[in-house]
Amino acid sequence: MTRTTTDSAAPHDVRAVSGAVVPLLAFAGIVVAVMQTLLVPVIKDLPRLLDTSPADATWVLTSTLLSGAVATPIMGRLGDLYGKRRMLVTSLAVMVVGALVSAFTSDLLLMIAGRTLQGFAMGAIPLGIGLMRDLLPRERLGSAMGLMSSSIGVGGGLALPAAALVAQHADWHALYFGAAGLGVLAVALILLVVPESPERARGTFDLPGALGLSAGLVLFLLPITKGSDWGWSSATTLTLFGAAAVVLLLWGLMELRVPAPLVDLRTTARREVLLTNLASIMVGVSFFVVSLVLPQLLQLPTATGYGLGQSMVVAGLCVAPLGLTMMFTAPVYARLSARYGPKTTLILGLLIIAAGYGGGLGLMSAAWQTVVTSVVLGAGIGLAYSSLPALIIGAVPASETGAANGLNTLMRSIGTSVSSAVIGMVLAGTANTMGGAEVPSLHGFRVSFLIATGAVAVGLLLALFLPGGRPATGGQLRASSEEEAHVERASRPAGKVSA
Repeated sequence: MTRTTTDSAAPHDVRAVSGAVVPLLAFAGIVVAVMQTLLVPVIKDLPRLLDTSPADATWVLTSTLLSGAVATPIMGRLGDLYGKRRMLVTSLAVMVVGALVSAFTSDLLLMIAGRTLQGFAMGAIPLGIGLMRDLLPRERLGSAMGLMSSSIGVGGGLALPAAALVAQHADWHALYFGAAGLGVLAVALILLVVPESPERARGTFDLPGALGLSAGLVLFLLPITKGSDWGWSSATTLTLFGAAAVVLLLWGLMELRVPAPLVDLRTTARREVLLTNLASIMVGVSFFVVSLVLPQLLQLPTATGYGLGQSMVVAGLCVAPLGLTMMFTAPVYARLSARYGPKTTLILGLLIIAAGYGGGLGLMSAAWQTVVTSVVLGAGIGLAYSSLPALIIGAVPASETGAANGLNTLMRSIGTSVSSAVIGMVLAGTANTMGGAEVPSLHGFRVSFLIATGAVAVGLLLALFLPGGRPATGGQLRASSEEEAHVERASRPAGKVSA
């Protein structure tokens, strides 16, 4: 069945959309980030809390990563076809169910099941950006997309000290009850305030494409996340990587022959889309390195000679400016992008990230220095993250916004996954033995920062090759979608409305 935009499908004047829509959509993104971050303070205690081995306990984290990677592009495409608000509410509702499952159990398998359901919320970010494109007028779109795109960092920065405080003074299951409550609140507010998008893509849902992409992503991400446990040169790891390459190749060939593919690879192969997605991987790598390094540095005992001896809560507060600065850069991004274009703001953001990591190499001897590093990196990452969706939606048709931003969000997730695996390997390989235990070394922290700087350099090189000029944002995007709708209406017989 073909779905198109109809005369009756656009009841919302973009200039009359409630001012609460943007903060509510950003709040949904923050809720997703809270879900991702809430276990960070208790990661080291999970084997004891779940009465299992350390290797098995890591599945609690891996399951969320895998389900989120699979759900993000799929929910984006479903949003394009059947309504972005509908799919946004669905993804948050599934997250709430998963949080409640985890809240009432200490069984490993049930906990993994609950965390798998929670991963579906990752689709909220691209769906929120798609809603903004479809509903907002030109003058509000830039800062709105910036805020939505950076909400994942904002939520993570705010949730870390809050989750640490709860973990220290209450039963750890309270973390899940809190996440479920936030999810219910987000769903209720979205249903009350946020209108549905009038845009619909043509075609039907590509189920074989969804299954193929899901299989390929799982086969690729599984050895990345578990390679340190299995061994990077083990038969299991190498076999899964090989299988991922074969499955993704066959999936790509199949998608090129499908009339309405899950991911339009021809659009994805356009220079501006391809380079933006590759740069997104690098930004994802750089974002996650600071989240891995600074909390450990802050909490290591001063007896190591370089640890800062801070509590879990203080460590969270020192890193929190990373997310707060990302939030405050959204209006700055809007002004810069309106004048110079999102390519320029992406380049500027990457340069600030490089400066943050470069300066951070010499700012590791006091807690206040980690705050400075967090602020600088937050400003750079906020500008870079805000630029990515603008570059994507300026290069794809309005009917593909959800799927295209879903793929872009997936690229960031792949970047964070690769970052986690590589930095984990570096810290383990450079660890010192102290009191019979392995602890990360200062050298390992600095190498991690150098790796992040290298990733930023690659991202900067990719950004320089993006098309020049000022990619379309705001008004041009709306005009594009309205012209497409006009063409579709004009091509139908009078009075005929598609379902």
